[in-house]
Amino acid sequence: MDQIQDRIDLATALRLATHFGLNEGICNHFSLAIDADRFLLNPHGIHWSQIQAKDIIEVNPATMDSEAEVSAFNIHHAIHQTSEHARCVLHTHMPYATALTCLTDNTLKFIHQNSLRFYNDVAYDNEYNGLADALAEGARIASCLQDKRVLFLANHGVIVIGANVAEAFDRMYYLERACEVQILAMSTGQPLRDIGANLANKTRQEFDREHSYAQAHFDALRVLV
Repeated sequence: MDQIQDRIDLATALRLATHFGLNEGICNHFSLAIDADRFLLNPHGIHWSQIQAKDIIEVNPATMDSEAEVSAFNIHHAIHQTSEHARCVLHTHMPYATALTCLTDNTLKFIHQNSLRFYNDVAYDNEYNGLADALAEGARIASCLQDKRVLFLANHGVIVIGANVAEAFDRMYYLERACEVQILAMSTGQPLRDIGANLANKTRQEFDREHSYAQAHFDALRVLV
């Protein structure tokens, strides 16, 4: 594993999140597992637009780095430990996805090609308990993810996971675009045009076969930051 490239990729993802308006203040957190016990994490207090590879910290649960925000450690440590798909974990309060988490019906609707990327791949945590300032709350959140790669946190935000930074960032980017389309469509007051389950599942499988797209997308975006 190339930790130098990992740090570059994680810092790039953080700066790109700022470019696309997916960040919030100095809150939220991105992580990347090094091995079973350690992971890389953005430090608390540096604006994402300014973060560089050298700023990324390594977190070891046995000796938690003081630069790691407590809720970041609790959530990311638990997810890295329990999800086989979660080498990279991205948590944001990106606006359109977060807006959906604030609705009574907070489900992603399968009404657009972008939303079909997430067909049968979204979990929902409908129990908001305030800040994740305890290990038990991080574990509870992680348990809600199950075998999915996207988790909607009620009244809070979203978590997206992936096998690497490029895959997770691509998933996060298109999730926000799908949520934006849904919010705009809902704002018309007209009924939503759902895509049937068979076609939705077929299209999701087609997206999953495009293994090289996420890396190509991420590499193309690097020039923006």
